[in-house]
Amino acid sequence: MRLKVRKQNMDGEVRLQTRGRIEEIRIREDFLHPGREAIELCFRGNGTSGIIEMSPKEFDGVAHEIRNRVHLVKSVKIVKD
Repeated sequence: MRLKVRKQNMDGEVRLQTRGRIEEIRIREDFLHPGREAIELCFRGNGTSGIIEMSPKEFDGVAHEIRNRVHLVKSVKIVKD
């Protein structure tokens, strides 16, 4: 997975780019506040790691877009660094 981030700060714009593998997918539930549940994608690379957190509604949108476009992928080849 490749992650690209653009962040605005006082000095201007900073662009960060890293690579890593998704190590774990967690579903965080809050029984007291059901609207605060989240899906977390945990990733790790060489010297980098992080968590991408999204709501179930955001995740459903991403999954829907992937399902609509998966027919465009002809073959898959996994190359490990």
